[in-house]
Amino acid sequence: MKQYVLQRFLQMIVILFGTSFIIFFLFAILPGDFIDSNISLTPQRAQELKSLYGLDQPILHRYLNWLGNALHGDFGYSLKHQEKVLSLLNKYVWNSFFVAIFALILTWSIALLTGVLSAIKQYSWFDGAVTFLVFAAMSFPSFFISLLFIKWFGVDLQILPIGGMIETGSENTGVSYLLEVGKHMILPVTILTLLSVGSLTRYFRTGMLEVIRLDYIRTARAKGLKERVVIFKHALKNAILPAITLLAFELPGLFSGAIIMEQIFNWPGVGRIQLESVSFRDYPVLMAFTMFLSCLTIIGNFLADVTYAAVDPRIRLR
Repeated sequence: MKQYVLQRFLQMIVILFGTSFIIFFLFAILPGDFIDSNISLTPQRAQELKSLYGLDQPILHRYLNWLGNALHGDFGYSLKHQEKVLSLLNKYVWNSFFVAIFALILTWSIALLTGVLSAIKQYSWFDGAVTFLVFAAMSFPSFFISLLFIKWFGVDLQILPIGGMIETGSENTGVSYLLEVGKHMILPVTILTLLSVGSLTRYFRTGMLEVIRLDYIRTARAKGLKERVVIFKHALKNAILPAITLLAFELPGLFSGAIIMEQIFNWPGVGRIQLESVSFRDYPVLMAFTMFLSCLTIIGNFLADVTYAAVDPRIRLR
């Protein structure tokens, strides 16, 4: 097991460096930058700024400088916001992270429970209701469901805030502040959960249906084990194996999907900064955020492989 983990860890490091080069190279060959898009600068001043920030140097030299600085926690300087990129992202990324992590926990909890119960009660009214709700949630666009929930719960019933992270002019601190933020998180987290839970529920249902028909499940039942033990101790352990791989893509996917949610609900997250950076060609911010998502994906794959190997010993022998 230790040798397998070490091998996967070294592969992860190599992939991280390779990904960083690809990301930097793609952004480097894009036409124009923040300086070029600023029409108020004279050609002489624009050239001075490019020389100052090293934008007139060869791509490989710029990449090595950027990589060396990034390893020391310096991802460049945002010309749009006049602030270091790491400091800028640190202000907003945690707001997005809390929404994403709560949505992830709810998505997997609901999908696991409903998927297993739907498989156990195949063709029942519960299975039919779950199938209908799953496809209904997957069919509607995210902005439509968001606006619909805002109208229902924010405008008509007036029980939930329709946007922002706190009330305008709020001076709450401590527990009161956390409760206020939590209330504002309900709608964004609910929408992200609805958009993600459908496909994952079908995945768990299909996996469980395949497992409960296997011979060792029939043997476990023939031994007189309780149905609860057969399902949740024997069947679920093998049915959940393929879903472990999906976990590596869930968190980066939620960060990406939250960009639309943050615009609709006016949530002060990193998605808004990313959209502004695209508009103003603020490439240092875009590179840092893209690298952040790539790191989440690569680290998630590493953890998924290790978890998979821990659950299924056959993986370690290949």
